[in-house]
Amino acid sequence: MPELRLPEPFYARDEHLGIDLPGAHALFTTRRGGFSAGPYASLNLGRLTDDRPEAVQRNRAKVQAEVGVPPAHIRQVHGTHVRRISALPAEGVAPLPDEGVGLPEADGLATPLRVVAPMVLTADCLPIAIAGRGAVTMVHAGWRGLSAGIVAQGVRAVRELGVAGPLEAAIGPGAGVCCYEVGEEVHRAFAESDHHVRRGRRLDLKAIAREQLERAGVDRVHDAGLCTICSPESLFFSHRRDRGVTGRQAGIAWLS
Repeated sequence: MPELRLPEPFYARDEHLGIDLPGAHALFTTRRGGFSAGPYASLNLGRLTDDRPEAVQRNRAKVQAEVGVPPAHIRQVHGTHVRRISALPAEGVAPLPDEGVGLPEADGLATPLRVVAPMVLTADCLPIAIAGRGAVTMVHAGWRGLSAGIVAQGVRAVRELGVAGPLEAAIGPGAGVCCYEVGEEVHRAFAESDHHVRRGRRLDLKAIAREQLERAGVDRVHDAGLCTICSPESLFFSHRRDRGVTGRQAGIAWLS
């Protein structure tokens, strides 16, 4: 990704962003290098879009080959449930059907297993990986999830799965304070942090996520610093920029 300068410890991994966390790896995909066309070009991973299912399946297979571990799928609902995967087989884990219908509803996945990779899909919401030695979680955090406590639930999940030592988190590409304008009802949801997360009508989701991660006991928080709305259109899908007709990129985490 020669046109991007990634803050350490993020690094370019093929066309995507990688980061190493304690005992784990995380990958944040871009929209590049896939098989979809039109508004979903090219690495659309979202099955609940109007993209061709066969193209999405090829895209997912390519990402799985890059990761080397089958990803786990959920149906995201902007809530706070983080599903634990502590044994296999488990519903929602590839290669079982991942059509979206019948998948467990959750906005995060956590596991102590090395044979599965928690995955969330985004197109402006934040993908957040949280890891310590022994377990890893990936959560999907939009403003509703952040206001309801998805971050604290992600931290709780890895602790309950046995991580007693330090935790690190990585915030992947998502809507930045440079572009994310919201109404007063959304600002009111973060009134206690208003003085440092509000910029006029704009809201800093990443600052909110960092604050919540640190409050929940995460020792180090890394932010990729990339906005999906104003980055080059060839780099990320953006629900807001593309007026709802767009694909999905992924945040994927797995134990090393």
